[in-house]
Amino acid sequence: MAQVLVQYSTGVKRGERVMIAMHEVESLPLVRAVYEEAVKAGAYVQVQFLAEYLKHSLIRYGSQEQIEWVPEIEAYGMEWADVYLGLRGAHNLYELADVRPTLLAAHQRALGEISALRWQKTRWCLVRVPNESFAQQAEIDLETIMDLFFNSVLRDWESEATGWRRVASLLDQGGEVRLVAKGTDLRFSTRGRRWLVGDGHANMPDGEIYTAPVTHTVNGYISFEFPGVLGGRLVPDIDLEWEEGRLMHASASQNADFLHEVLATDAGAKLIGEFGIGVNYGVDRFCKDILVDEKIGGTVHIALGRAYPACGGDNQSALHWDIVKDTRAEGVIYLDGQKVFENGHFLI
Repeated sequence: MAQVLVQYSTGVKRGERVMIAMHEVESLPLVRAVYEEAVKAGAYVQVQFLAEYLKHSLIRYGSQEQIEWVPEIEAYGMEWADVYLGLRGAHNLYELADVRPTLLAAHQRALGEISALRWQKTRWCLVRVPNESFAQQAEIDLETIMDLFFNSVLRDWESEATGWRRVASLLDQGGEVRLVAKGTDLRFSTRGRRWLVGDGHANMPDGEIYTAPVTHTVNGYISFEFPGVLGGRLVPDIDLEWEEGRLMHASASQNADFLHEVLATDAGAKLIGEFGIGVNYGVDRFCKDILVDEKIGGTVHIALGRAYPACGGDNQSALHWDIVKDTRAEGVIYLDGQKVFENGHFLI
């Protein structure tokens, strides 16, 4: 796995500066392996340690100013590094359950600025490292989640990406997208935008085809069978509706106050920055973790907030919140009126 991350995903070269962000102690075996591979490649490597326990302490005991503070060393790390590898061990999903939504949303805004710097300044790859906590939140045993992880990351990425790029090039030829599924009829334009492929360079596991909708053309509504997951909060049964790009309705059966706090992050947070389709069929179950879940083969997802400039998107926000919709049993995507995707599979 370390060889894939260093040689394929980020292509570390001699003399480059590599920042490894180690999240949770259980990620140490992979951190050590990646460190060794990066050193062998001739890089200068630094490791920083992060943990949900530390975030909890900050939000619980810190002042409003401390909670809203953008971590300066982390920000400098994005300026310093050529390559950033976020090796993110799972944690207790409910670690922040006692934190007020307003404080959690404020801290998420600060972390969003770090995320934006990572996008702008580095070649990066994020990995969700499975452990017991991850197995528990996915509601399966550790051996099964480890199998899912390795089935979804140790793949012939170059071969699969060739097929995904063929699909993306066909989608590029269209201009109007319509998604029809359970509780959903959502339409938008992609004229002047590009469909890109997640082929294992920015995430592991990877496997998605995505674009940036033209924000003012978004019309319709969407409901989600899977909960939204952000900052240790589960937000189930999200319903969203737009009219000519303006968010007209947002609700959830639980944590609706947190949903509205997040949507108030800034002006761009109410808009769709990304529309993506999961194509990694090695991921076959919802794990309550967006790094994995957005890749589930046959699902779709939208991201509220920041758009990827590489797609031609121009929506700016400190937020980028992916929320997954299950379209494997019921879901159709039309491109300029032609059916191109149905019940979890492309028809083109």
